[in-house]
Amino acid sequence: MREDLFYRGGNSDKDICTGVNASIYRGKRLNQTYTFKKRKPPTMKTVRPGILHIAFLHLAPVPGDVEGNRNLLIHAVNKAASLGAQWIITPELCVCGYSFADHIGTDWIAPQPDSWMTTFCRQVAELQVTVFLAHPERDEHSGHLFNSVFVIVNGMIIGRHRKINALRVGSEAWSSPGVQATPIQVPPVGNVGIMICGDAFSPGIAIALKQQGAQMLVSSAAWAPGFHGPDGEWERCTQDTGLPLLVCNRSGADHTLDFTEAQTVVVKDGRRLISFSSPDSTIMIIEWDLAAANLATSTYQQCGV
Repeated sequence: MREDLFYRGGNSDKDICTGVNASIYRGKRLNQTYTFKKRKPPTMKTVRPGILHIAFLHLAPVPGDVEGNRNLLIHAVNKAASLGAQWIITPELCVCGYSFADHIGTDWIAPQPDSWMTTFCRQVAELQVTVFLAHPERDEHSGHLFNSVFVIVNGMIIGRHRKINALRVGSEAWSSPGVQATPIQVPPVGNVGIMICGDAFSPGIAIALKQQGAQMLVSSAAWAPGFHGPDGEWERCTQDTGLPLLVCNRSGADHTLDFTEAQTVVVKDGRRLISFSSPDSTIMIIEWDLAAANLATSTYQQCGV
């Protein structure tokens, strides 16, 4: 990859993609409205056969600011696509923030796809990327609310996962638990098992996905470090199943939790291959070797949003 666009690991006071001082973004919202742009030839080096470029949007959503968070998301998706990402993974509840219900309630949550999701899907198709989009939804039949991840390929929602281990108290009390996890066929990998944050806590979920033919596990998360932070659950999932696990966590301070040191990770065979955190919204991109089901390189690239 072009060294003038990326650097390998660590944090910096500069936005490496633009050379703009990143401090102007800290603690401020992106108030302008972003729209999708047609994809240009990627700035990355020529894509090698058998290599999948995966972007993790390690974002810092503001609780209750749905419009602002959606603008941040669209901006990040545009940037990730322009840098050559083929898969884009988002963190849990990235459009509303973790403790959104205390600020704006739940009446705004609609059955999906709603008009915004429909537009998002259409524009993602123009970018030619696959997106794992974390977004709450209302069941159109029961009216129950779910903490979900939608898998969007070629502009179409090809599957979804509803968080099973939804907390019934506190900031997640609004959501109902999902009932099962089923792998989704996502090219070019094949069967992908989707989890959301605390789903990794129950060994049976990852094991059931493996038994149903999953070849990889992908998780959106809003899992802050601390007393109730992740403590070997992700590593255990890979040991129990033999599958790699990609976790897109988030950053920023929320109403109830501080995610500024939360970790986005790539885990395989019980070991973290990559562990990344940033106090600001940041894109991390890895190269994944499809044949080896492993990292193509032990380094990663990152770019400020």
